[in-house]
Amino acid sequence: MAINSSNSSWGLLPSEIKTLILKREWNNEPRLKARLLNRTPFPIRIGLKPPSGRSAIADMAHFQAFITEWRWYPVQKQIHWESRHYRAISEQNVPTFFELENLKELIEFVGKEAHQRSEKWMANMAPMLLISEALYPTLVKHLKTVEQMHLSDAELLSRLIPQLSFQMGVGQYLRALPLVGVDTKFLETYQALISDILDALHNDAITENGGLLEWLGCLKNPKGWLTVRPLCKEAKASLAGFPVMQLHSDVLREHALPATHILVVENMQSGLGLPFMKDTIAVFGGGKNVSWMDANWLKSKQVAYWGDIDSWGLNILSDVRAKLNTVKAIMMDSETIKQHEDRMVLEPKPLENLPQCLTESEAQLFLDLKNRHYTNTRLEQERLSPDYIHNKLNAWLFLS
Repeated sequence: MAINSSNSSWGLLPSEIKTLILKREWNNEPRLKARLLNRTPFPIRIGLKPPSGRSAIADMAHFQAFITEWRWYPVQKQIHWESRHYRAISEQNVPTFFELENLKELIEFVGKEAHQRSEKWMANMAPMLLISEALYPTLVKHLKTVEQMHLSDAELLSRLIPQLSFQMGVGQYLRALPLVGVDTKFLETYQALISDILDALHNDAITENGGLLEWLGCLKNPKGWLTVRPLCKEAKASLAGFPVMQLHSDVLREHALPATHILVVENMQSGLGLPFMKDTIAVFGGGKNVSWMDANWLKSKQVAYWGDIDSWGLNILSDVRAKLNTVKAIMMDSETIKQHEDRMVLEPKPLENLPQCLTESEAQLFLDLKNRHYTNTRLEQERLSPDYIHNKLNAWLFLS
């Protein structure tokens, strides 16, 4: 397929051809995807605009550069030469077309950046292609997402897909899916890609059911104030049978919740993902809003707090302990980091000053994060694997 250019009136040079190919092929995402899927087949053929005799005589310096630069071009098979007779300068062998026959030649022509980019996306596609080579078009459709992934995320994706099945989440929130070795925030982060992969594997069943949540049978997330969720039948019955409710913090301060164990969780999604737990009610989604935790009734309960492991998460924990010094912090320690260190990210604006109401080990964790002791500075609670979470919560129940 020929590509014409108006950048020069005649005699396109190798540097101009590279600019054209970068713009129209390599950096043009729809065109690149079409090439990868052979919907726009190779070759790429670009006319070099050899001059007429009058034009060549009018600018002999450019004519000589045009001939010389293409003569010294290292891959001569990509250039089509033609003998032309010029009245004033006799017969000349001039380049007429530049042609790239396949993707390999395109990558080699673009150079180092193209090699690195293509190697990255092929490495990240490989774990999914082991499931089915038919996923290749879907992965190309999401090319930018695929190539921006870490390889560990690509491998995690390949472990997640086989675990997902029709209506497996009936009556549960997305974050409560019983996944093994894969955190449910990961599922939410790559939801669009995962939906299309499952469509490819299940004959468009996800789209036909109205989306991933509907296909899995999951409940939609509630929105509002602090969320209260009983985690056992007895606590649910004591709350008039409501599976989840939302209350103001001042209501929580004045009215005791009917369970021995109160689990306070920083983020909404992690709270929705909690498993069933004996004699336990969870309060979550408040973030920094822990003002209600000075309630007198909490002093007679077994209370645990679970938040992100970063400077602000530890600061919230400090605020909680200032109001209730008997609170137990869970999954906010170095052990949890070591189990999930490859999932850490950079905390955007970390807190500078050490919070005042941390234990000695928590204060050391704060300093370790600040001093870049670990791979990164933030481990979101949503990145913990459900099996790890369940084990730690069961241990807390057993010991309290």
